[in-house]
Amino acid sequence: MCDLLVIGGLGVDVRVRVPRLPLPVLDSVTVDPIELRVGNTGAGVVLAAQALGLRVTVVDTVGVDPAGAVVRAALARTGVHAVLADDPAGTRRSVNLVDPGGRRMSLYDPRASDGPPPFAAPRVAELIQDATHVHLSIMGWVRELLPDLGDVLGEGVGTSTDLHDWDGRNPYHRRFAEVAELVLVSGAALDARAAAVADSLAPRPVLVTRGADGADLYLGRDVHRVPAAVPPGPVIDTNGAGDAFAAGIIAARSRGATWREAAGYASRVAAAACTHDGMEYPPGLLPRD
Repeated sequence: MCDLLVIGGLGVDVRVRVPRLPLPVLDSVTVDPIELRVGNTGAGVVLAAQALGLRVTVVDTVGVDPAGAVVRAALARTGVHAVLADDPAGTRRSVNLVDPGGRRMSLYDPRASDGPPPFAAPRVAELIQDATHVHLSIMGWVRELLPDLGDVLGEGVGTSTDLHDWDGRNPYHRRFAEVAELVLVSGAALDARAAAVADSLAPRPVLVTRGADGADLYLGRDVHRVPAAVPPGPVIDTNGAGDAFAAGIIAARSRGATWREAAGYASRVAAAACTHDGMEYPPGLLPRD
């Protein structure tokens, strides 16, 4: 058994510290050392949840390439149970530009494969049946399996998804939203449509994250403001903060918290994550209480 199964979302981040965002149009800009490390949305949830004490399993594809070796090594270091298939298209990757204040801009290369899903639905269903909660990353292969996993996902298993780049209209994302018990969306992506999107997904809880401005928790017609927590140290890197927020909610709910309590706790987890460079969090950094 595991507390959390994360389906999809592994990759690497090429982190580049830049003097400011947006970058000026210049022929060359000198930057700090450029680093390649584990990243992407699924990895962010996996590593934060593991740091919060949850038993985590992740299932996904990773390329047989140097980037894939980075992912495998990080999962091994942190003790995450990984069920991986080799991806002929290579490992997903992002180039993350980070300014001195920790703000980032991500350039995402999904490395999508054209073939069938790398895992058969019965195999993924077996993993789901051994989990208390399932977090769905918005990978193409995951979406293809959703119609076949609907029944097992509805059998007393908590579910969540983070639609961080959804504009509220794209039908690709809505399939995930209609399956999950908890939906996280980005206020920056939705802007004024956030309330209407949350209303369309009721009665399921919807969290509209707003970065340094906190979040809004929609529980049906009730809207609760979730203030941003004060980071316990200088903000170094905001990559993975939203994923840490999601992991915090999942962890708090697994321990009996209400939705409002879980969102408040998740805000503290995300704030702490911003004080660390990368997603492999040292022991004690993310608050467990």
